[in-house]
Amino acid sequence: MTISKEWVYREYINRENMIIHAPYEPEMEFYSYVKSGDLDKVNRYLKRDFTSIQGLGKLSDNEIRNFRYHFIITAAMVSRACIDAGLSLEQAYSLSDFYIQKVDKINTLKEIDALHKSMVVDYTKLMKKTKASSIYSKPVVHCINYIYSHLHMRITLESLASEVSLSPGYLSRLFKKEMGMSVSQYISMQKIETAKNMLRYSDYSPASIASILGYPSQSYFTECFRKATGVTPKRFI
Repeated sequence: MTISKEWVYREYINRENMIIHAPYEPEMEFYSYVKSGDLDKVNRYLKRDFTSIQGLGKLSDNEIRNFRYHFIITAAMVSRACIDAGLSLEQAYSLSDFYIQKVDKINTLKEIDALHKSMVVDYTKLMKKTKASSIYSKPVVHCINYIYSHLHMRITLESLASEVSLSPGYLSRLFKKEMGMSVSQYISMQKIETAKNMLRYSDYSPASIASILGYPSQSYFTECFRKATGVTPKRFI
C-alpha cells in the first residue's frame, strides 16, 4: 500500500487525543512564561536540566522510565496551559503527542533533558505567535493557519487568495504589511522550520522530508535548507 505524503505530513502534525495527568508540582511561574510566549524567561528557566529537578515523585524504579513518565506529565500540563491561553487544540495536541512519541524512543537522561528543552521552547514559540496573531487581520491569521496545515502541498499566493476571498495583489500587500515578509518567504520559513524538527526528531531521511514537504526535488530542498541554515540537511544534526 502506498502512503501519500499528505497522510505522512498530517500524521506528523495532527493527533486527536491528549494524555491528561495532574501536575506533579504547581510551577505556575514556569507555565506563565510559556503561556505568555516569553522566550527569554523560559530559556533562563531551562538552564536547569529537567532530570535534575528536586522533589519529583517516584513513578518507576527504572530511572529512565521514571523521567519518561514525568516528561509525559509535563507535556500534558504545558499543552493544557497553552490551550487555556488560546493555543488551538490541533496545534497543542499534535505537539504533545509528537514529543510523547519521541521520549518513548530515547534511552538516556541527556536525551530526555534535550527533548524537554526543545518541547518547552516549541510551545513557547507557538504561544508567541498566537499572542502576536491577535493583532493580525482575520485573512492573514487564516492564511497562517492554512499554511501550517498544508505544508505538504505546493501553496501559492493565488490559492491563499482564493481561500480568503481576496485578490492576490491585495492579499500580498496585506500579508507583507502585517508579517514583514512576503507570502513565499513565510511559506519557505515554515517549511524549513518543520524540516529542522523532522530531522531532529524523526527517522525520515532528507529525501523523504523533501517529498513530504512538497519540494519539487531533493536538490532544491537541500539548496533552500543550506541557504536558510548554512548547512545541508545531512549535516544539520
